[in-house]
Amino acid sequence: MNDQQIEQEIQAKGLTAPRVTPADIEANIASEHFFTADDGEWGASKHANKPRHPQLSLLTFCVLVLRNGFTVTGESACASPENFDAEIGRKVARDNAVQKLWPLMGYALKQDLHRIDELVKDGVSYQKTGIAGG
Repeated sequence: MNDQQIEQEIQAKGLTAPRVTPADIEANIASEHFFTADDGEWGASKHANKPRHPQLSLLTFCVLVLRNGFTVTGESACASPENFDAEIGRKVARDNAVQKLWPLMGYALKQDLHRIDELVKDGVSYQKTGIAGG
């Protein structure tokens, strides 16, 4: 079951409490960058005389830069050079990076909800907090 299917099931069951959605994840990504280990190794001229290792071109990285500037990485490795496909490698690496966002954004939402609860206990109205997700 993928993230979209889970979201559809949550909506179908009418579960409406604050949560992180696939749309929230995507909206939080400011930019994405892809490269292979070979690109990283040979992007620096200091390695110009070093022999290249062919397996480095089979390891794909994705760097997601989030709106707040934080970065998350994902990787994709291919065991057989004959099966390597750059597009598939990028998709898998991005999916792996996105999976790392769920716990981070879940924690951030829970922290916001906790702050709201604490403010309410202190007698501050929710409208005055300016905290999203409530």
